[in-house]
Amino acid sequence: MDRFFQWLDRNRDTGIFLLRLFVGFRLLEGVVDNIINWQQMMEFGKFLQNFGFPVPEICAVISVYAQAVAGLMIILGWQMRYAAMLMIINFAVALVMVHWGQTVDEMTLPLLLLFVFIFFLFNGPGSITVASLQRKKTI
Repeated sequence: MDRFFQWLDRNRDTGIFLLRLFVGFRLLEGVVDNIINWQQMMEFGKFLQNFGFPVPEICAVISVYAQAVAGLMIILGWQMRYAAMLMIINFAVALVMVHWGQTVDEMTLPLLLLFVFIFFLFNGPGSITVASLQRKKTI
């Protein structure tokens, strides 16, 4: 078992990479419908309006595009800490404005994402990034 744990230690960045791929693609999947369909974006704006967001249509656009851009940055491992900070703010606002007062079960997904982004803020992207692949090609 020790050899297995040593192997895991040597391949820690693979785990971070897999988490990045899942979270990045999940962020994109969650907002792509709003990006390609303006009506969906306006429905999201109405949803935010119900929770007391100021200028909800603008908040909807900012949130959707922040998640899309951050999702791409996370997948690529590029400027990860900036993407993590952006998503920490996004999901902290969502938790306070939309999910406050819900059960822990109802809040699990946004809480989980918030803590994943805190993990990324502390740990960065790991060694498997687009930049690391570019460096290997030039060597």
